[in-house]
Amino acid sequence: MKPGALHKMPPTISEMLRTATRELQATSSTPRLDAEVLIMHACGFDRSGLFTRDHIALTGEQQQRLEALLARRKQGEPIAYLTGMREFWSLEFNVSPATLIPRPETELLVEKALAFIPRDAKWTIADLGTGCGAIALALAKERPRCHIIATDISPATLEVARANAAKFGLTNIEYREGSWLEPLNDMQLDMIVSNPPYVRANDPHLEQGDVRFEPEQALAAGSEGLDAIRRIALSAREHLKPAAVLIFEHGGDQAAAIGQLLHQLGYRNIVCYPDLGGCDRITACCI
Repeated sequence: MKPGALHKMPPTISEMLRTATRELQATSSTPRLDAEVLIMHACGFDRSGLFTRDHIALTGEQQQRLEALLARRKQGEPIAYLTGMREFWSLEFNVSPATLIPRPETELLVEKALAFIPRDAKWTIADLGTGCGAIALALAKERPRCHIIATDISPATLEVARANAAKFGLTNIEYREGSWLEPLNDMQLDMIVSNPPYVRANDPHLEQGDVRFEPEQALAAGSEGLDAIRRIALSAREHLKPAAVLIFEHGGDQAAAIGQLLHQLGYRNIVCYPDLGGCDRITACCI
């Protein structure tokens, strides 16, 4: 350093929060929240620490880690992949680019599924295309006497799901690799639950926002977005006990087509539940 040159002090937490929020405004709809989450992750703080230590300067390592995270976020990479975490059903799930990021609206699927399951039930339930295990583990937590079987075609995805089960200490769940119901052989079930891919293959939303970074096989399902749902509905009848429940998430504009499909396949008591926005989001039926 030349004589008389000023040494640039590292930014404080509050200064970095303002800077990060400003940098993320062009690419994020929630720049302040994103900045807070990334700073907490880079510095190892919880939310309380973020504000009680706002006058403290970042270390060089923390600043370097945060700047790398900000650069990735400005390219559109999802916060959940940057932190490796996503909250669902009040549980902090590990996620990775191999898994779909759990959405708040999928909690409605868990809520409606639980409404069918008596609290002391010893049901056998399959979660098809489990991803990070969000649905399966939420059900396993709320109905500890039930046995949950989670299937997924991706070994990398199942590795994340198994890690989450171990993290939460849930033992009433097992994982099987394979496509939809194929790993279940001739097993008979009390419920089948799924959040399958249901986006149309040419939907422009696949090229926007967080979904650009998520596995396409977990999102898109043919020209109508119904390929996976159709396959599940066709196969599920072979595995459902009498009066057992099939319940799944779908697109907000797909309820009529799905209702017709299920009726043609002989399902009964078909009911559709709207999400908070009023869009038909969950369909349940029985055989």
